[in-house]
Amino acid sequence: MRFRPSPRQLEYFVALADTCHFGRAAAACNVSQPTLSSQFKLLEDQLGCTLLERGAGGISLTASGERLLPLARRALEELDEIVTAAQAGRANLGGLIRLGVSPTFGPYFMPYLLPILKQSFPELELYIREDRPNLLEEGLAAGSLDCILTPDIMPSDFLTAKILCHESVALAVPRSHPLAGLESVPLALLRGEKLLALSQGFRLHDDVQALARAAGADFRQDYEGTSLDALRQMASIGMGLALFPAAYVASEFRKEPDLLLKKVDGLPMRRLMYLVWRRGSSRNAHFEKLLVLARQAVRDMAVEGVALDEPG
Repeated sequence: MRFRPSPRQLEYFVALADTCHFGRAAAACNVSQPTLSSQFKLLEDQLGCTLLERGAGGISLTASGERLLPLARRALEELDEIVTAAQAGRANLGGLIRLGVSPTFGPYFMPYLLPILKQSFPELELYIREDRPNLLEEGLAAGSLDCILTPDIMPSDFLTAKILCHESVALAVPRSHPLAGLESVPLALLRGEKLLALSQGFRLHDDVQALARAAGADFRQDYEGTSLDALRQMASIGMGLALFPAAYVASEFRKEPDLLLKKVDGLPMRRLMYLVWRRGSSRNAHFEKLLVLARQAVRDMAVEGVALDEPG
């Protein structure tokens, strides 16, 4: 391996150039004069050139010393920049967070989280990727995402998953449907009903599939929606019944006159939202702080059916 001067050796060189005196240079570096002298001589030997002229009248830079001194100063400044950048990152949640969010939650939650992050960490850069939960988990595992907001994630030895909140889920029924007059729908009455779902990769796809299995309903995979808006539109024209989470309902159902929201008897009808990151990450403290701010955003949402699941 090629020789590289140590930061201390460069500090000794700069101090000698500034003071032109071994004793004063040693004092400036908080070391003994013999330590500074021996380390500086080692630097000259390893570089293969003389940096200082030593004489009765004091010391002065050689031509090589004059040429290398600006490089030594610059190298020390770059090292200081590394420390400064690292400290700024620690104070700013690492400087950059690549956050993945589920499309069934993120668009209705992020408008509350972003102002809090901006106020708390104005220099923080936030890269947001909105995608299906299964693809977000792949991105997290591959290292292209730092953390993700996702519903009902399976336990893993490789991930840290902290509950952000719970969110109620409701069954949307057209006003003209026979079930529209019921306050809550008995599971048995869903037998044979057409259930619409988001496409595979969404947790709501799995939830609808489980509901269809439990009720004996018709799980319509040929009518899978690519977004909650598409699903709402299909349900509103009578193509089937569908499940919708509370944050979406609060945001979008005010402009939906043709659907009524129902509970299903005997089912929990809720999901858990998690903030997830790689277990053992050196940025654990950043994500814990992000979780605290995200829980504050949940409080600020004040949406019926979205509530903290843990003290926070």
